Amino acid sequence: MAPVEAPAAQAVNVPLPMAAHFIVLNITPGDEAEDTVKAFFGNTAALIRSVERRIPEEQLSMVVGIGSPAWDRLFGAPRPAGLHEFQPLRGDKHFAPSTPGDLLLHIRAKSERMCFEMAMQCMNALGDAVVAVDEVHGFRYFEARAMIGFVDGVENPDGQDALASTLVGDEDPRFKEGSYVIVQKYLHDMKAWNATATDEQERVIGRSKQGNIEMAEDVKPTNSHSSLNVIEDAEGNQLSIVRANLPFANAARNEYGTYFIGYARDPAITEQMLINMFIGRPPGNYDRLLDFSTAVTGTLFFVPSATLLAALGDGNPFAPGAAPASGSVPTAPVAAPVSSGTLPIGSLKGQPQWSQAPSASGPAPDASN
Repeated sequence: MAPVEAPAAQAVNVPLPMAAHFIVLNITPGDEAEDTVKAFFGNTAALIRSVERRIPEEQLSMVVGIGSPAWDRLFGAPRPAGLHEFQPLRGDKHFAPSTPGDLLLHIRAKSERMCFEMAMQCMNALGDAVVAVDEVHGFRYFEARAMIGFVDGVENPDGQDALASTLVGDEDPRFKEGSYVIVQKYLHDMKAWNATATDEQERVIGRSKQGNIEMAEDVKPTNSHSSLNVIEDAEGNQLSIVRANLPFANAARNEYGTYFIGYARDPAITEQMLINMFIGRPPGNYDRLLDFSTAVTGTLFFVPSATLLAALGDGNPFAPGAAPASGSVPTAPVAAPVSSGTLPIGSLKGQPQWSQAPSASGPAPDASN
């Protein structure tokens, strides 16, 4: 079948919103639940349009992600080359857990009301086919500051660089214009953070608090948050992701946090940043921000293109014998065989590297692997 329509990405790269809902769901047992979820994929674009048109100026958007176990259950092979379960990371002092998640709904808008309406309509459509794992409501805090008072996401690429950093290309042609997203919920010890002098906070982050100016390399500590998030390839080119983090809080419960959500063309880049943070670069030189921040969740999802997401309503269009509807997805050459879920990070310059088959509950990797 000749290509009819080039794949179009989901709303991965959008301006920073005023509000967002981050919803992680698991699919309940049974064929009926699977059919309901597939039907939801097929109708997602129409559902977004129906809600968005009520108040277009609110700039509503939603991204749908699919976890590794859910992909295997719903669609089997072929599967996205980089899709696997998030790997737990245990450093000398801090731990990044791996937590369940079949589906991610990342809803963004200028107001909470639009996020709520979109979330409610999604849950009405999914019904008993899913159970909630986690739901966090984020908000934009003044000048895009995190709960700890520093501007967040300042290293995000712009324009074409953002697209190149987040969207799968010809390296995995069946899943072109898709993306990978890792989510983590962090809780902050605000009492300890607020008791820390501003100049020391700035050394933890590697930037000035008020002016948001990065420290000079000869002054910035090597265990600062900004230092450990610089990733380069073997040729010295910096590799980027797009963060869509937002703070969240419940003052009455003394709960203050950051919802980390990082989109990448290759999940290994985000994972290397987390290895640097939790295990250290070199090992033991961990991110000092973790002394004030605890990761309580960690999940990896594949974000299919909007075109592929709609086609998944009828099953995997690339499965042997599948006959997708005309125009639903373009044809693509057969990709190279994918390894059995191992996670290699072997081409990043000067990084502690590891490779391990994915397991949500298996032993956490360390830098010696």
